[in-house]
Amino acid sequence: MDTLFPVSGGVSAANVVVESARPQDMAAVQAIYAPHVLQGLATFEEQPPSVDEMARRHEAVLALGLPFLVARQGGAVVGYCYAGPYGTRSAFRYCLEDSIYVDAHCHGRGIGRALLQELLARCEQGPWRQMIAVVGHSGNAGSIALHSSFGFQHMGVLRSVGFKLGQWVDIVLMQRPLGQGDASRPSD
Repeated sequence: MDTLFPVSGGVSAANVVVESARPQDMAAVQAIYAPHVLQGLATFEEQPPSVDEMARRHEAVLALGLPFLVARQGGAVVGYCYAGPYGTRSAFRYCLEDSIYVDAHCHGRGIGRALLQELLARCEQGPWRQMIAVVGHSGNAGSIALHSSFGFQHMGVLRSVGFKLGQWVDIVLMQRPLGQGDASRPSD
């Protein structure tokens, strides 16, 4: 299901459509992600993955029954997000981690907000009970504010766990319940 979000602010007041990503979107997704890898601290990857690798990641997310979404503005992909497992141990099976990236030329337009809103809505339809945000760089005020606005609580900071672009980088951990959260046992 495509969801239309009115977006205000920034350079454009045009609408953003958030929808499931398609295989043909992976070149645009890779183009959005690569500058974050090479120049930013939001991700701890240091070499941009290829388009083929992004396609493999897309397929892996979908194979788990999880959402991988893109935001389109004027038909162009301007951001993407997905949910992935928080950990590999079976006890983590009801806990997800979100990832959100917006084209550097489109920050401040509400695209991240539209993506996260739809991602949370879709994840709440499944059996999952918690969403974790692992925010790269404690100075990433935009991501921290975005997650806070959706009810994510600050859980802690892992200090200097990464070294990228010549500096030590923190991780901010944030958490939000999905659906009933821990108010009841899962149905499996």
